[in-house]
Amino acid sequence: MKKYYTRVCNFYYGNVSRKLVKQKKTLPLNGNSEISFDHIEILSRNSKKKIHIKEVKKLSKFFKKKISKDIKIIIKKNKNFSNFNFKNTPNIMGIKFKKKSSAYRQAILLYKNGANIVDVGGESTRPGSKIVKSTIEWNRIFPTIKKFNKKISLSLDTRKSEIMEKGIKIGVKLINDISGLKYDKKSISVLKKYKTPFIIHHIQGTPDTMQVNPKYKNVLFDIYDFFEERIKYARNNGIKHNNIIVDPGIGFGKNLKHNMKLISNISIFHSLGFPILLGISRKRFIKDVSGKNDSRQRSGGTIAASLFSMMQGVQILRVHDVNDIIQSIKVFKKLIKS
Repeated sequence: MKKYYTRVCNFYYGNVSRKLVKQKKTLPLNGNSEISFDHIEILSRNSKKKIHIKEVKKLSKFFKKKISKDIKIIIKKNKNFSNFNFKNTPNIMGIKFKKKSSAYRQAILLYKNGANIVDVGGESTRPGSKIVKSTIEWNRIFPTIKKFNKKISLSLDTRKSEIMEKGIKIGVKLINDISGLKYDKKSISVLKKYKTPFIIHHIQGTPDTMQVNPKYKNVLFDIYDFFEERIKYARNNGIKHNNIIVDPGIGFGKNLKHNMKLISNISIFHSLGFPILLGISRKRFIKDVSGKNDSRQRSGGTIAASLFSMMQGVQILRVHDVNDIIQSIKVFKKLIKS
């Protein structure tokens, strides 16, 4: 049987959105009237149809049931966890530098500048990077986690169950496994044991191979199906809570075309019912798009992608330059309300 997907579109923001929600002309995204929508796309692997939300009742019995169910999920409020406040989006995940010498100052600065949580990792996952031994990985991050676990909220970027458990025991609030819980089969047991929130991240291949000619039948639907399978896997292995985040993994086994299609259609993932995280900071797609206007920090491209993602209802942005991103968001929101 053909599979169909529901993507919300045609968003409104700020005062206009709140007014339209009150008039029942739009529906609030994730229960937040700050951003709302009045159209959806009904998608399959070979068809696309855009309709107004008022037209749902005119659909056939099959589509009416399917779309109504998806819309119910899309407008449901996300409960707060791991220091994320989903009433005030987007939330910011700050990326800590790898060097021990700058870890303390960097983490504090990210938090003071407004990051909801700081992501700590001891193993590089950039294209071409190799696996790091557990002892080395832990030694890189232990001082930072121990120092900050009671001061700021930390996310732990690791693929290894051993590192996860050690981190959770000393205060880590979120697990960020770029393998989608596939690298280490024991990871799901650790997450179940401690009931720790976690991110389901998509990657094709491994960091050392992921950028070697990545291919998809349809990157949007393939990754959506991956999330559904991983959520089912978590449920079947005893994860009962909903403190789960989905991250399509921009740049992790994707070329420019894949990345652009994912970002431009990111709102399709709202129908999964979990907060969406996007890591778009300083990514290669910015260089590919900007050409001769590329820069070392890629702040312009990061800000543009962040604001676009915010307008699609993305709840969490993973970025390096926290202050610049929050500055751009504040100015953008103020202009919309004016």
